[in-house]
Amino acid sequence: MTPGLLSILPALLGGIGLFLVGMMLMSEGLKAAAGETLQNVLQRFTRTPITAFLSGISLTALVQSSSATTITTIGFVSAGLLSFTAAIGVIIGANVGTTSTGWIVSLLGFKMNIGAISLPIIGIGAFLRLLSHGRRAELGTALVGFGLIFMGIDALQDGMGGLAQNIDLSAFSGTSLGGRVALVMVGFVMTVLLQSSSVAVALTLTALHGGAIGLQQSAFLVIGQSLGTTVTAVIAAMGASVPAQRTALAHVLFNAITGFVVFWAVSPILDLIGQASNGLGNGDPAVQIAIFHTIFKLIGTLIFLPFVQPFARLIIRLIPTRGPILTRHLDRSVLGIPAVAVETAARAMKEITAVTVAEALHLLDSGALDRSRRERLWAAQAALQETATFLSNIQMQSSVDRVYYRRLSLLHAGDHLSRLTEACLESESPIQGSEVEEAAQDVMRELEETLDWLRQETSAGEDLVHHLADMSARQANRRRKHRAELLEDTASNLLPPEEAQRRLESMRWVDRVTYHTWRALYHLSTTPEGSASESSVYPEAEQELTTQKP
Repeated sequence: MTPGLLSILPALLGGIGLFLVGMMLMSEGLKAAAGETLQNVLQRFTRTPITAFLSGISLTALVQSSSATTITTIGFVSAGLLSFTAAIGVIIGANVGTTSTGWIVSLLGFKMNIGAISLPIIGIGAFLRLLSHGRRAELGTALVGFGLIFMGIDALQDGMGGLAQNIDLSAFSGTSLGGRVALVMVGFVMTVLLQSSSVAVALTLTALHGGAIGLQQSAFLVIGQSLGTTVTAVIAAMGASVPAQRTALAHVLFNAITGFVVFWAVSPILDLIGQASNGLGNGDPAVQIAIFHTIFKLIGTLIFLPFVQPFARLIIRLIPTRGPILTRHLDRSVLGIPAVAVETAARAMKEITAVTVAEALHLLDSGALDRSRRERLWAAQAALQETATFLSNIQMQSSVDRVYYRRLSLLHAGDHLSRLTEACLESESPIQGSEVEEAAQDVMRELEETLDWLRQETSAGEDLVHHLADMSARQANRRRKHRAELLEDTASNLLPPEEAQRRLESMRWVDRVTYHTWRALYHLSTTPEGSASESSVYPEAEQELTTQKP
């Protein structure tokens, strides 16, 4: 290594480091300051491919991290809260939104006195962080990151000026096919090493501004950097859920196919940009590459967005659903996003509840458990355990908030579902006696509505909880009356003790099924504050059940 290179290496390494740290702080600060904006937007504004695309652009530009948008999207697809088709729209939008970093660097980083603005921004951000709380403090973190980005650009400009004098890049001129492929590979490796395409693009723009590389070289580097982002997605999808793998494949195909198309059109695209820029009196090469980066992503949008539906079907065919169906939503990659992870567990819990309630309905209809039905209940038990483990592994914040209470509600629901499953597995044919059969028919009507709600996700959850609470109260009264009548018949020798005991246990079983279904639905369907009131039967029913055989 020549002495000239040694002299500029500290500035290059320091500039890259400052830019990386600045991007991380700004991204994390903006994500935290935005609160649940990511989740709310993805839930409300992704009903069509176009709105999903626009949501992906806006969210990525807001938090300055396409990875954050992608991970959140994967979580919502895993939780079943977002269709895979909508997720593709968000991913396409995130790819366009990530070009905002290039615009910040080219329009602000090279046009302003960086030293004059970066230190005051860092100072203001640090004071906000230290003296404020909540979103203002997180906004302070974002400002510190923003200031560090400009300090990194300043250091990189110093280093790149020396790089142009010490390194001959004529071998990668971009005029030959081999040179172009080599530049794409260099850009690919840059993103893999830096773990951020935004930082890699900023480094390219700084090198271009300093004269170390030319316009065509920069364009091919940007193509490679876009391809390099797919490595992170592939690594994240290894061992993850099927929705995560599908989303990663969509990300890879979008960047690979778009990169291949644009690779052969670099020269005419740059010529058009050059003519337009000169006509507007702005021939800044860095701005031209920012424009190229945006056009590059928009070409991909034009290729994929009109064909989102068939593209989604192709990926689903390539990566079919596999593994336990009840826990397919549980994706460990979203454990670091508590709100998404909790809703993922909620979706899994609803599907487990649907299976368990369906088997309870079968038993109430004087049915019997065969081998296949027992296996379904065993699968529900295993899925409950896996969901409970998933809930315990969520990286919760220290504060007690809505997400905390939602997770607590799900743990309560899981406990009642476990008891309901055990009750179903206990009895070969649980309905004994005409009185119990009449009670079972009464309960079945409510459970059929419960099953419809679980499968169709209608908005009648709170009313359903009230109906189940009333049903549980009626069933508790019916059980007490039935018990007194059976004991009287036994004392009068109208009923053998053994038969009386079987009928008593049968009515208790119906009571348990009703109660645990109600309590599970209560915790699944209500808000953390409890929009469905606690029925007056709750303390009494709880006391009755704790004295019975579990």
